[in-house]
Amino acid sequence: MPTTHNTHPAAPPRIVIIGAGPTGLGAAYRLKELGYTNFHMYDRHPYLGGLSHSFVDPVGFTWDIGGHVMFSHYDYYDKCFDTLMGNDYTLNDRESWVRMMGRWVPYPFQNNIRHLPPQACYECLSGLIRAQSGRGTTKHHSEAANFGEFIDAVFGEGIAKHFMRPYNFKVWAHPPEMMNKQWIGERVAVIDVERALKNVVLGLDDFGWGPNNRFKFPLKGGTGEFYHRFAKPLAGHFTLQRTVKSIDVDAKLITFADGGTERYDTLITALPLDVLCRDILKGEVPATIRDAACRLRHSSGYMVGLGLKRPCPSTKSWMYFPDSDSPFYRVTYLSNYSPFMTPEPYTTDAAGRRNGRFYSLLCETSCSEFKPVDGSRIVEDTIRGLESSGLLEPGERDDIVSTWTYYADYSYPTPTVDRDAILAQVIPWLESRGIYSRGRFGMWKYEVANTDHTLMQGVEVVDRLLNNVPERTIGLVYTITDDGRQAATHERSSLAGSGEKRVVEVKG
Repeated sequence: MPTTHNTHPAAPPRIVIIGAGPTGLGAAYRLKELGYTNFHMYDRHPYLGGLSHSFVDPVGFTWDIGGHVMFSHYDYYDKCFDTLMGNDYTLNDRESWVRMMGRWVPYPFQNNIRHLPPQACYECLSGLIRAQSGRGTTKHHSEAANFGEFIDAVFGEGIAKHFMRPYNFKVWAHPPEMMNKQWIGERVAVIDVERALKNVVLGLDDFGWGPNNRFKFPLKGGTGEFYHRFAKPLAGHFTLQRTVKSIDVDAKLITFADGGTERYDTLITALPLDVLCRDILKGEVPATIRDAACRLRHSSGYMVGLGLKRPCPSTKSWMYFPDSDSPFYRVTYLSNYSPFMTPEPYTTDAAGRRNGRFYSLLCETSCSEFKPVDGSRIVEDTIRGLESSGLLEPGERDDIVSTWTYYADYSYPTPTVDRDAILAQVIPWLESRGIYSRGRFGMWKYEVANTDHTLMQGVEVVDRLLNNVPERTIGLVYTITDDGRQAATHERSSLAGSGEKRVVEVKG
């Protein structure tokens, strides 16, 4: 039998990444780290970072797309951050509040109801007692069919009426009955009756709850600076300002808006899953897959930044707003995250007092078909809301020297009651065609959609593809069905409900 010599061994499979946000960057970074070179990443924007990018306005204020804070559930993410950022970051202690009924209530609201007016405090406490003794409209949270019923079962009528229902509608722009209860994890603090009574009677506060009570922030450049620094290690492996027009799932061919094409063997995409299946995929795509993906729901959002030429009046980090006298659900003192977020950095004296001539507020307002917002009025409505809530003092409107707005068509992936069933149908089919949809809107799982989660989704899918290491973050478990086809079930990711993180020394 003659011997053949393969002088031109086959190249390793071509991996293409669509989207240079945290997920795409995590995937590309891991590929490069593992020595894999036959890959390329594309993004339609002229910058890296996606929704985690930061902008500098003409006046010199730095703005994030929403109130990002950087905390981690992963050693890998921490090491990546340390490698790319070095000592160029601050470490901040969270100071969060809820503004309602004309007063400030420490975050989380449900742990600090003693700060409410007496009647409202009574309604919240008595409703909590009824709910947790099985006398509420939903007897137990295990019986709740959706997030609305979960709210009633866990918190009771008073907390639901005064905070949970109005606030969550302002955030999600969807009725809570449309949402599942599985997304909650560490995102919503629950409280038992004994703790509530103790806090009210003894006048105690719960300030430190949550996974982000200390958080990192880049010293300069906003959140986006971290993702900008991926450019150097990934040089030659990404192309910006290139928009995907279509993906032929049969030919494994990407066509770009400029007419160019790229073939792939494996595709990692962070495109919104509904857009991918409805508008981008071509070829033999079952109508059931397209239809299922189109049932996914999301909210949009307006970000309004106001830069003021005035010393910052507060040490607060961010604040929540359930009341109807303001359009926004959250406001961040963005200038408190780093001295370099304004045109002139502030200084800190020996007593710890900050001295600076500027500060900035970042305000977030959600919208959807259930909660329409007039974008032409969003800046004025935001300023009026800040005045109503006392964040802007009389006459301080005149100190506004910069306004910045950003509209995110895709802001939050809504965890609807049918979401997991949709993902269990769509994700395995895509993977059977060599397409791995990951990220905030690629996987559509808000509970694992922080920037650390989404970056690690990219890392983990590469580890799965190259090293057969199971993914942990997405909470999807693949099983073999009786007919031999892959099926997916959902589990609560251990990382979704964990607030543990590594605390490091203050840098700067």
